[in-house]
Amino acid sequence: QDDELKYTLKRLVEGLGATREAARPGFSLALAQVLQAFEEIPLCSILEQIKEKHNLEKVKKKLVRNAAFGNFFGVMALFQSGRLVKDRKALLESIQLLQQLTNHQTHLRDLPRKTLIDITSEVPEAVFEEVLFDILQGDLSSAFTSPENLHLLLVGMQKFPGVLKPKKLKKLFGSSTVVNKENVSRLVELLKSAAKSEKEDKKLPSVVFDLLQVALKEDAFELFWNEVVENGLLKEKSGPVSYMCYRLLGSALPLLSLEQLQLVLKGKVMLRYGEHVAATQSPQGFKFAAEMEGYIDTFLSGCDDPERQLAVMMGFSTLTNQGRPVLLSASRVVRHLQAVALQKYICWLKDMFLRPDLDCCLDFSSNRQKQNRQNADVAQQKIARLRRWIMHRLVSIIESATRKEESLVMDIARFCFFHAFFVAKKKNSQVAEASVLPSEPLNERDHTETENYFFGLLQTLNTLPVLGDTAKAAALREKHVHGVTADGKLWIFLLVEYANKLLSMEHVKAVKPFTKEQRDIWERTLQSVKNLQKKENKSDSAKVGAFQQLLLSIAIHLFKNQSETGEVLSDLLNCTEKAFSKEAKKKKADSSEPGWVEVMVEILLSLLAQPSLLLRRISKSVFVWICPSLTKRGLQLILDVFDPNQEQNEESAVVVMEESNKKTKSAQDTDEEGSEDSSDEDNTDSEDEEGEEVDDNFRSQLMKVLQGGNALVFDVFGFLSQNQKEEDKSDEELDDEAMMALDKNISALFAEQQKRIQAKKDEKDRTRKEKILRRDFKAKVLDLIDVFLVKQAENPLVFDIIEPLLQLIEQCMSSDSDKQEVDFLQKTASIFKNSLCRNKQYCKRVASLQEDVHALVQRLVKKACKHTDSAVALYYFSASLYLLKVLKGNTSSTAPPEPEKQSDSRAKQACQLLNPGCLNVKKVAAVYQQALTQFLSKRNSPLTCSMFHDLFKRFPV
Repeated sequence: QDDELKYTLKRLVEGLGATREAARPGFSLALAQVLQAFEEIPLCSILEQIKEKHNLEKVKKKLVRNAAFGNFFGVMALFQSGRLVKDRKALLESIQLLQQLTNHQTHLRDLPRKTLIDITSEVPEAVFEEVLFDILQGDLSSAFTSPENLHLLLVGMQKFPGVLKPKKLKKLFGSSTVVNKENVSRLVELLKSAAKSEKEDKKLPSVVFDLLQVALKEDAFELFWNEVVENGLLKEKSGPVSYMCYRLLGSALPLLSLEQLQLVLKGKVMLRYGEHVAATQSPQGFKFAAEMEGYIDTFLSGCDDPERQLAVMMGFSTLTNQGRPVLLSASRVVRHLQAVALQKYICWLKDMFLRPDLDCCLDFSSNRQKQNRQNADVAQQKIARLRRWIMHRLVSIIESATRKEESLVMDIARFCFFHAFFVAKKKNSQVAEASVLPSEPLNERDHTETENYFFGLLQTLNTLPVLGDTAKAAALREKHVHGVTADGKLWIFLLVEYANKLLSMEHVKAVKPFTKEQRDIWERTLQSVKNLQKKENKSDSAKVGAFQQLLLSIAIHLFKNQSETGEVLSDLLNCTEKAFSKEAKKKKADSSEPGWVEVMVEILLSLLAQPSLLLRRISKSVFVWICPSLTKRGLQLILDVFDPNQEQNEESAVVVMEESNKKTKSAQDTDEEGSEDSSDEDNTDSEDEEGEEVDDNFRSQLMKVLQGGNALVFDVFGFLSQNQKEEDKSDEELDDEAMMALDKNISALFAEQQKRIQAKKDEKDRTRKEKILRRDFKAKVLDLIDVFLVKQAENPLVFDIIEPLLQLIEQCMSSDSDKQEVDFLQKTASIFKNSLCRNKQYCKRVASLQEDVHALVQRLVKKACKHTDSAVALYYFSASLYLLKVLKGNTSSTAPPEPEKQSDSRAKQACQLLNPGCLNVKKVAAVYQQALTQFLSKRNSPLTCSMFHDLFKRFPV
């Protein structure tokens, strides 16, 4: 065993200087593990082996690098074993060896010095004083000659204050403190050198952070920050030094008192940081803003003092670029704020919104902004930029902050709503938002911006989990209820109540006042909502909630778009009355009159066409609630959106003639052909045909103009026959006046032709944009189909969706290949495969629909056989397999009885295989037999082997 250990140590020591760089750390770590496991091995003997094997004096010149690394990794192994600090002799020799290795800076750079500092920081104070101080005294006394020596001194001062006292420091380098006026210039140069050496690591050099700590300990922070950092380092116009100052600012935050924070956050480093953020908006530039946000996040998460938290948030919120703070308005660092600090910060933000104090901001302008500055009111622009940022900051607090209460959320929501849609004519103590008048009145753009932020806030409130620590709030959270307060009230209902209160006040006026009709609709809506709330416990709560949410959401949009919203709201109120009227429950409605579900579907479809993301999301959530009540007529309204015949009826009746077959085509079809990118030749042909048609019309008009001129001039254009040329040889040439008149007529004709060409281009562009909007709308409606297939998989109406969905896939595959069309096709195909065919839930009430479902299977298989594209045929075939699964999964009165012993799993499985359910095996087998015959007999059959393999695998019977 001793021989094996000796051999192991010998191999490991040799490996420390291996030629392969990646192997050296491995040998070092292995040696450390061996020395840690076998404590009887003396460290001094190992150190001697290392020195002897990797002797720097005897080694060949080309192997000096390997030998240097061998010595260095040998000391590292002794240190990592954990035994070096306990063995004073080995410790002393290791430090001496590291000091020798500092001369090989070409190969090792600053690694020996850093390791020396690491070892020094781990030894006890007594060991440092008795063993290391004498040998390190030369390095300590020359602390201001290199960053490494300064770092060694700073580590010693922090780790061993009892040894490195002020008197001893004075003996070492002539002063009892490190940070003083005499050392400022030397410290600046050393820190510059440290910054440039660490620029690749993109981190704060350790010597800088340690110097900051020593400056705080020596009560010289103000001198350090003002003279060393701001008046020294910042004058160096280099990236590494600037980034070091930014990192020093972020790292210093947790160590500073309130007064020191205020000094730093209003200083030159902050200003330089703001200029950097404003100048690096381009993707190519190195962005430090994310790293600084990390420093702020670390500080706020570890700080328990609300005043210091508030000082940092206000400091970064007042660093502005022409009024706009450089801190991201959606920054999530506010989640760490204490409740007191968060409340004060929100109050400060609201006060700055109402009474912007630009003097308290650390404002700057970029060089380009200074050059572009015109005679415009710069102060007004700054106030507008600041207000925009504050409003977004307030809205994002509701989403980001963790220590928020309902009162705080409501306070922000009311503030945003008031300044989006209302103006206070004079102070009013009854409403907090009207108790302070803005020092600078909000203009139309301010109201519009605030309005947009408010609807974003409303979207957040609708998805907000229940707040509070009460048992009722916890129960609602377990049920995954969103958008309500702890007492069950909708957030949006509270805002509508607040809006109603403002409408009835004298000293408050709306930005867009209601007309009498709109006010009547508003009052009617509120009454309807109150009636619904009374029925909440009696009726279906989901249905009541859906109507409440939709009524309130559209009602609050009255303040934004009054004309369109009023009509939609009126229809919705009528729909609500129908849905909850007692007569509708007792007697069946007239089949010719649409029911409440159909009206609701039409309203939801109209809302999906709106640009408001909030309304679209609410429409989708409301549709989930009404899915169980959806009728066949209601579903057909949705499917009509995808029907190309319905789409063509809405198009203009403009038709064009094709010379080849004289068939009429709609304007949309022509545009689709003209805009097809995949076929350049077709495009060229269609354009040539249009050009020929244009040339004929233009030629006839041009001939009429030229007929009034001389035949010689007329002949220039090549319109005369040979007989006409001979007849007109005797004609005289035109005089100047006639020539000018002719030229004027020709110019007018060409100008008119140019206008016609431009009008055609504009019309084509308009049609293209309409097509994009129509496709975007279809994609949103497709989400409703997806919701229905997932939520109502057992509804028989699912069968009515299959063919329209397949026709939509077929239509997409045969149309343009642009990105939007491809995305729409992928979405449709995904819904068909995942939400329909692969859904484990399916209709269990097929007994009364057996004939229709079997006929549908037959149609689908026949269409799969007739289709020319195998990809489309696959979808039709897959749909037929889905229907087979549904038919087989439904119970039938003719099913064979199950075995009496349920424990016999084989017999039970055989019974299930033999049970056809509602499936007419004979009829279906004939359909698939014909398809299989076609597949085996026709060479160009669209059917594939995998289709039948899937059929036989799923239904072996």
